[in-house]
Amino acid sequence: MLLLTTPALAGKDKPMNPLLAPWQGPNGGVPPFDKATVPLIASAIEEGMALNLKEIDAIAANAAAPTFDNTYVALERSGVPLNRAMAVYGVWGGNLSTPEFRKVEEKLAGKLAAFSDTIVQNAKLFARLKAVHDDAAQLGALNAEQKRLVDVVYTRFVKQGAALSPEQKKELSALNQQLASLQTKFSQNQLSDEEQIFLTIDDKAGLAGLSEAQIAAAASEAVARKLPGKWVIANTRSSMEPFLVNSENRALREKGFRLWTSRGDNGGAHDNNAIASDILMARAKRSKLLGYPTFAHWQLSDTMAKDPQAAMKLLLSVWTPAIAQFKTDVAAAQKLVDAEKGGFQIEPWDYRYYIEKVRKATYDLDMNEVKPYLQLDHLRDAMFAAAHAIYELDFKKVDGFAVFHPDVEVYQVTRAGEHVGYWYFDPYQRPGKRSGAWMVPYREQSNVDAPIATIVSNNSNFVKPGKGQPTTLSWDDARTMFHEFGHALHGLNSKVHYPTLSGTNTQRDFVEAPSQFNENFLQTPMVLEKLVNAKGEPIPASLLSRIAKAATFNEGFITAETQASAIVDLKLHLAGETRIDTRAFEKQTLAELGMPPQLVMRHRIPAFGHIFSSEDYAAGYYSYLWAEVIEHDLFAAFTEAGNPYDPATAKKLRETLMSVGNTVDGAEAFRAFRGRDPKPDALLRSKGFPVPAAMGPVVPAPALKPTTGRKQAD
Repeated sequence: MLLLTTPALAGKDKPMNPLLAPWQGPNGGVPPFDKATVPLIASAIEEGMALNLKEIDAIAANAAAPTFDNTYVALERSGVPLNRAMAVYGVWGGNLSTPEFRKVEEKLAGKLAAFSDTIVQNAKLFARLKAVHDDAAQLGALNAEQKRLVDVVYTRFVKQGAALSPEQKKELSALNQQLASLQTKFSQNQLSDEEQIFLTIDDKAGLAGLSEAQIAAAASEAVARKLPGKWVIANTRSSMEPFLVNSENRALREKGFRLWTSRGDNGGAHDNNAIASDILMARAKRSKLLGYPTFAHWQLSDTMAKDPQAAMKLLLSVWTPAIAQFKTDVAAAQKLVDAEKGGFQIEPWDYRYYIEKVRKATYDLDMNEVKPYLQLDHLRDAMFAAAHAIYELDFKKVDGFAVFHPDVEVYQVTRAGEHVGYWYFDPYQRPGKRSGAWMVPYREQSNVDAPIATIVSNNSNFVKPGKGQPTTLSWDDARTMFHEFGHALHGLNSKVHYPTLSGTNTQRDFVEAPSQFNENFLQTPMVLEKLVNAKGEPIPASLLSRIAKAATFNEGFITAETQASAIVDLKLHLAGETRIDTRAFEKQTLAELGMPPQLVMRHRIPAFGHIFSSEDYAAGYYSYLWAEVIEHDLFAAFTEAGNPYDPATAKKLRETLMSVGNTVDGAEAFRAFRGRDPKPDALLRSKGFPVPAAMGPVVPAPALKPTTGRKQAD
């Protein structure tokens, strides 16, 4: 085993950095958040990279002939101390960012990129990986998971430039370091606008339409920002969107909307337009260097879609009916404005407010009626109950573990009394926390030499209520909570050997399927009966009936604003080596799509952190829709069984899809469960859109091989 021992980590005279040391506590230990400081995090990353490179050099210099065990498995065993430090580094970057930490991020971004390149571009290491990959006899002796590991790791090395010439590798490394710095800066600029720009309400008249909980939260936010006696709406989706839904003050709605949609687009030091353009140019250059026509072709080469055109075809097929429905809904909203003698045409800052009035008029349904029943604690417990019914998992809160903020809760997860992992939950917004909601693993499940249980976390930005008040959520926030918990369940169900293939480390356009699948359970009877108000009363049957009848209401807007972002993302990354004026590109692309004036894409380019803060979703935002096709088809299996918790179907789902990580291709995992390729019919029906007779299944296209660009070295 190549993992360095504690004495080697510490040295004779230097105490060991506690962020690199083995985690202490039961079941493999937990992160030492109580020991973390910004200087300690910085030094841990530097030391961890150095230690990992020593491990890599040892693998590459091994005098024995390359084998699966001494090369691929050795690589899986390496980097554990650095991974421990990176878990803490990620938490400070996403949940506790401060000016001090941002300076560390800026310093380390390029170094981490160079570190990754040093591993990928290690010629001796790649020669060993290639020798095993090309050895038919040796591959024939491996089991299916081992063969998959060889294929995944080797393909990633090639995709990252391991087969390039020395001159090309040098150019590639420079581009990677440039991108790392640009992406970090983009993220920091977006966070700065979210922290420093906000909507201030000076008098009570501006609170008309807001609920008591919203008013109390806005008052607390104002106090936190040293504006007592006023009210503040934070510039995040969790705060601004409910304000736009409820505020009766049109001028304030417009002001808040413009603040929110102009993040990263305000000129000055935090403007992201030029940075986004630089990122796109660097990505295009790098993709050409690697032998692909565009970044989109490079990014999708090892996904289920394989080809950008396959992804674009799906996006456009849903865009058309979504826009048609949205226009119908806008017309209905405009009738209300005219009936009130408003004297104006619906604008983007009006739509959410008036469409809720349409919902109420059409279905006698005000979604604010649901909020008293959507208390955070009850939702969490209902999620646990659903997870037990489907996956036989149990959650028990544990105390005494180090946490990075008092808001964080920790739960032990077991199955039939056996430890499965830990789940960390950080629900509330705070300064220094990036917006949105996400799941991240602190430690991957694996079983290389001994069973290692996973540790996963869910992070949200719910508005913290006033003292003594329950946290109540909107229906959309509740659905988001189930979504992110679905990612956690994917990680907790993992049962593989190698960390590279573990949990959510799947193809990008498959990883959202389990999370979106979990959203379906929000509306199942088992969950709904657990959602009670402060008096202990369940959601009335009449209210549930009205929610069910309005199930497809506003799907045109919900779908179109997301697909606009996905289409723009893909087109940005299909542009090639052309410097893009992002403002002009966004405007022109949306005009070509026929974007209605009342609609703004869900993530405008200067604040599109999904695709510019990292590369995880770049040219891949389409994956939400791709995965939505899959998850609706998955849930249809339970519908066909007549029970959303059908035991036989749940067992098959866990065994064929939820536990296998990336040990099999996502398409194969789906076929193992459903016996066929996914079809978009269930998705379109769920949105109330027509189902074209000739649409057919979503079948992965053949892989696109590099065809252009500079020749790669053998």
